[in-house]
Amino acid sequence: MVDRGDDVLRTVATRALDLIVDGAKLGLGTGRAAAAFIAALGERVRGGLRVTGVPTSSASARLAGDLGIPLVELTEDLELDLTIDGADEVAPTLDLIKGKGGALVRERIVASASKRQVILVGKEKLVDRLGEHGTIPVEVIAFALGVVVRRMKTLGLAPAVRPDAGGTHPFVTESGNLILDCAVAKPIIEDPHTLDRALRAIAGVVDTGLFLGTAERVLVGFHAGGRVEVLTRRAR
Repeated sequence: MVDRGDDVLRTVATRALDLIVDGAKLGLGTGRAAAAFIAALGERVRGGLRVTGVPTSSASARLAGDLGIPLVELTEDLELDLTIDGADEVAPTLDLIKGKGGALVRERIVASASKRQVILVGKEKLVDRLGEHGTIPVEVIAFALGVVVRRMKTLGLAPAVRPDAGGTHPFVTESGNLILDCAVAKPIIEDPHTLDRALRAIAGVVDTGLFLGTAERVLVGFHAGGRVEVLTRRAR
C-alpha cells in the first residue's frame, strides 16, 4: 500500500531543490520531511550538484553520508545559506511547533546559523493556532526534572516525560537531556511568545519546541494533483 503522506513529502522535497544553488551550504533537519529532502538532494549530488551539509541529528548524518552528501562541522566561521526542515504544526504567521523527532535543540542551533529556514510539510500540519494538534516538546536537563515539572504545572501545562522507542525508559536526546511533552489546558496556545519566554525562564529548561519567527517560508504539499503551495512570512 502506497503511503500518500510519503508521496506528498517527496513532491515537496523535490520542489525545495529549486532553492538550492551549486556550492550551497545547507542545514539538514530531522524527521520524515527532512529525510525526504535529503534523499532528493542525494540524487542531485550524484548528478553533479556541489553542496555541503550540517546535519541536526545522527540519523540525518547517516542518511546524508550514505547518499554521498559531504558533511561539515558547524564552526564559528560557517554561515549556512539555507536550512531545510519539517514541523509538527504551522500557524498562519509561520510560527511553528517542532521537536517530535527529538532534535529540537540542534535544529534551533542550525537554523540560527542559517540565512534562511525553509519548512516542508503536508497540509495536515497547518493549524489556525499553535497547539491544535498536540503537545509542546520541551528539552530539559534530567537533574532539574522535578523543579521543571512543578513550574510547568503553574503555567497550566501537563508535562509528561517522553518514553524511548521501547516504552520502558525515558527518551534521551543526543545532547543527553530529556524531553517533556507538554499538553496545554486549552487546545490552542493563546500567546506563544509569552509561553515561550516563561518556559525558558525555568532553570533546567534547555529549549522549547516553539519556533517563533524562524521560518522564512513554508512549502505545503497537497494530496490532490501533487500541488505545492508556498507560504512566505509577512514583513512586520
